[in-house]
Amino acid sequence: MKEELEEPWKIISSDYLHKEPWLTVRKDHVVLPNGNHIPSYYILEYPDWVNTLAITREGLFVFITQYRHGLRETSHELCAGVCEEEDKSPLISAQRELLEETGYGKGTWKEYMQISANSSTHTNITHCFLATDVEKIDEQHLEPTESLSVHLLSLQEVKDLLQNDKIKQALMAAPLWKYIAENKL
Repeated sequence: MKEELEEPWKIISSDYLHKEPWLTVRKDHVVLPNGNHIPSYYILEYPDWVNTLAITREGLFVFITQYRHGLRETSHELCAGVCEEEDKSPLISAQRELLEETGYGKGTWKEYMQISANSSTHTNITHCFLATDVEKIDEQHLEPTESLSVHLLSLQEVKDLLQNDKIKQALMAAPLWKYIAENKL
């Protein structure tokens, strides 16, 4: 399949409406290739994110559950976080997050996919990693704002969560579905 590249939009002006570490909102005035103007196009600037599909040597999936205030419910999730500036790569960020949040580490790691939460308005990429043969090597080291628990789930339990819409975070559902499809599980 040949990709046809579209001409980028021209930015006439940019104004920051809100600038905080967890929410930066920019309003761009843009001109489309056909000459049409969009005077108020809103962009959310975020650092890159990571998540990890971690599987133990025994074939169990490392999940966390935590309360998510946006949906006002407790969610089953993959271990995830922000690519910190002090980390030299997304891989190091993913390994750090898995160890801090779950106490699991080691194993074989590879970047599995890169996805966007919303490519029309978000500036960042989520780097999804697959870590196999991970093992418990430490205790959790949670930040003061984190309250989560670790769960080891079987493949069937993960499939049940996906099929019953219990994994709400699309950036986590995507690599899980990819893994299931690629491995014909």
